[in-house]
Amino acid sequence: MPSVSALLGVPGTTDVLGLGAELEGVDRIAVLMVDGLGRFQLPVAAAYAPILAELPGRNLTAGFPSTTPASLVTIGTGAPPGAHGILGFTLRMPDGGILNHIKWGTDPDPAQWQPVPTRFERAAAAGVSVTQVTRPEFEGTGLTVAANRGAAFVGGANPGALAAGMLAALSRPGLVYGYHPDLDHQGHAAGVDSPPWRTAAEEVGRLVSRLVDGLPARAALLVTADHGQLNVPLEGRLDLDRDPALAAGIVAVSGEPRVRYLYVADGARDDVIAAWRGVLGSSAWVLPREEAVAEGWFGPVSPAHLDRIGDVVVICQGRTVVLASGREPPAVGRLIAYHGSATAAEMTVPLLIAR
Repeated sequence: MPSVSALLGVPGTTDVLGLGAELEGVDRIAVLMVDGLGRFQLPVAAAYAPILAELPGRNLTAGFPSTTPASLVTIGTGAPPGAHGILGFTLRMPDGGILNHIKWGTDPDPAQWQPVPTRFERAAAAGVSVTQVTRPEFEGTGLTVAANRGAAFVGGANPGALAAGMLAALSRPGLVYGYHPDLDHQGHAAGVDSPPWRTAAEEVGRLVSRLVDGLPARAALLVTADHGQLNVPLEGRLDLDRDPALAAGIVAVSGEPRVRYLYVADGARDDVIAAWRGVLGSSAWVLPREEAVAEGWFGPVSPAHLDRIGDVVVICQGRTVVLASGREPPAVGRLIAYHGSATAAEMTVPLLIAR
């Protein structure tokens, strides 16, 4: 979004991706976010959506953790998770409650929980027309406000409506952002390259083709993703609530199965780290919070956001997840594909360009 903003003339922005040469003369840009379309899944999806292999592009790296709420707000703000504060799928709030960012309403206030101005706000303040097109039920949610405030909302209940809404907004100069969730959903529910996932990939292909075919003069389409996914076999699943060694000393848990934040009892941190390292071995990195922050996993972390990260950070490697069956819905443990961690399959995403 900083690069798109720069190309559209928003003051104080820089084309950090160097898109100027490819998009010279463009005065209207659509950014399509395809949830779950990681770079390593792109060749698999292209077998069912050939347009994805036809568009030129490059690779980008998602922020960490590679999870939808963090990535969508990183896209919307142009800032890393440590700055905007959406540091995981779920986070512990100051009152001890666990906030699920996908089910977030108005509490806490999105403008306070995520204080960084969005690129949409900055573009609108500079006089650029800014539109977001996504599912109608996402209007006014905490995550939508945190990530996309400043953009006019247009509901698109299905891929056809999404394409129509984005193309209508491209009838005038400006910025259009569209979001399509179904590929990610089918990956979670049925697995990457499962029959339902392939059907969802075909749908992505039709959506992108319709947008490419409908681009008006002086317009460009950028297609990217928030993360990739990988299928996790049953033997790669641990459950902290069914292992006394992992549950000892734990007060609360947030994050998601690929990246866990552990909030521990007073004085228990070192014992928790030792226990988790002993059980998980090479299948996860287990770090104290200050080490994870110092190593730059989240980008520079605002002091106001430090406590959102657990006392201990668990970053799964390979095809491993850590479930929390006593603290999360049973459906979490029934997923086939997961993401959130730092593998290339999860963090590498495409940037495809059409004009």
